[in-house]
Amino acid sequence: MAFASVTDRYSDEQIREFYATGQWHRDTFFDLLEAQVAERGDRIFLTDDTSGGITFRQLRDKALCLAVGLRRHGVAAGDRVSVQVPNWIEFAVISVALSRLGAILVPIMPIYRRADVEYILNNAGVRLAITPQHFKKFDYAGMYTELLDAVDSLEDVAVVRGNGELPNGSVSFESLSVDVSPDEATAELGPGVGPDEPFVIVYSSGTTSRPKGCIHTFNTMACGSRLLAKGFAYTPDDVQFGPSPITHTTGLVTSIILPLIHGAASHLIEVWEPVRGIEQIKERGCTVAVSATTFLQMLMDAYDPAVHDIGSMRLWVAAGSPIPGSFVTKAADQFPNLQVLSLYGRSENVTTTMCTVDDDPQRSITSDGRPLPMQSVKIVDELGDEVPRGEEGDIAYKGAMHMLAYLHNDEETAKLFTPDGHSRSGDLGRMDEDGYVRVTGRTKDIVIRGGMNISVRQVEDLLAAHPAVRGVAAVAMPDERLGEAVCLYLVPAPGYGDITLEKIKTYLLEQGVAIQKVPERLELVEALPTTATGKIQKHLLRAQIAEKIAADREARAVV
Repeated sequence: MAFASVTDRYSDEQIREFYATGQWHRDTFFDLLEAQVAERGDRIFLTDDTSGGITFRQLRDKALCLAVGLRRHGVAAGDRVSVQVPNWIEFAVISVALSRLGAILVPIMPIYRRADVEYILNNAGVRLAITPQHFKKFDYAGMYTELLDAVDSLEDVAVVRGNGELPNGSVSFESLSVDVSPDEATAELGPGVGPDEPFVIVYSSGTTSRPKGCIHTFNTMACGSRLLAKGFAYTPDDVQFGPSPITHTTGLVTSIILPLIHGAASHLIEVWEPVRGIEQIKERGCTVAVSATTFLQMLMDAYDPAVHDIGSMRLWVAAGSPIPGSFVTKAADQFPNLQVLSLYGRSENVTTTMCTVDDDPQRSITSDGRPLPMQSVKIVDELGDEVPRGEEGDIAYKGAMHMLAYLHNDEETAKLFTPDGHSRSGDLGRMDEDGYVRVTGRTKDIVIRGGMNISVRQVEDLLAAHPAVRGVAAVAMPDERLGEAVCLYLVPAPGYGDITLEKIKTYLLEQGVAIQKVPERLELVEALPTTATGKIQKHLLRAQIAEKIAADREARAVV
């Protein structure tokens, strides 16, 4: 199976520039771990809910034993190995081992079930799958052993933290490791592969369709980690808090790569629950977190100052969905010593824009940040031409963090790029004169009402600031007269039961919202559908309201 190479994506001139400016390094993932072993080998690097932790040296040694075992098992450089595990220490061991071996990591989020898992295994040509036996009452090992017959490339299933008899066709994860010294492992494994070879295929979180496999090298991922560290003023004294799935870009970059290459520590929480998260932050002395906005929102709702303490935290970066300015203000009021920053990124290029610790705090209220150093972001029109500052368009990125390609999808890869090489995101935004970007919605989330394109971000932000609202999403719904109109899905806050469409209309009009943007239908729900990374799945809401409207029309036709 041929993969896109670094020279397929970047010119020789760009590659030289990335190295010359320090965005890319010659060191591999394993090289950087070796450097930490030499400097602080006996420091605990990673902890999770159930273990006492693993030091940098222990991580190195365990990864080498696994890499040798995998090699003897027949896994070679270029082979794909899927890993669908919760936020467990084993994921770091596997990631380092595969990198040292030259095999390609294919992380799969625990929330995915057979249809998506089978698609990813087939799409990536996975040879070995690593999975828990059971987690949250789901039989992962059983699912994977059934997939052995359905996926031609899949040869073996290895079960992590197995308890009891394993399903036929599977082996224990522990049995893959062999007892060798670091020197013996190095001699057997040879030199390995460089930092510009495929390192990971990370799949998009599927907010619109089938997930797409983004092929990244270690350098494209590590560049994001290095630039984030500058924006966070990161040091070896930091302790990362990881509620985001480590089998997705956010968790992989911020809970594993970022702290490892900077000599910091990291704590993984297995299942997000806000009170548990608060307790673990205090217990582990966590200082920095990067997550979808929903994680911090839930923590704020659960926090009781008479009982809880997150005083060790200095920074929480809200990413994923656009972060309402009112939310940043509320967080600052509740946690005056905690700096809340906004970040906008995507699986294709890690981070597009971000507010840093040196920015005016107001910037996180009014924007989603600006490009990180040496990266280029433009707001472009349908032809790929940059629009004037302040005008809305597609947010497009160009720089050293971009993936090589979508796996087996040359057509979609080609569609990404403007004539000057910027990668379209499909997200709408505006850039001010200082280069700060405000995400205003998805290009596919535009409501075309009577021929007028309407972005719903303003409506969502205003309602998110209202105390009666716990969650909100505005989407397009079919309209016989206008083509489309705005439908509002709203999660009421506890104690606010009397919410009506008329009250919402009145409130929005009083806030100066144009009448065309005011919702014309209200759906009160207990929760909004989200991906594992916290992004609202608006395509599900659009489909749901379209089905309801179609059913209403059929009922009227029968009458």
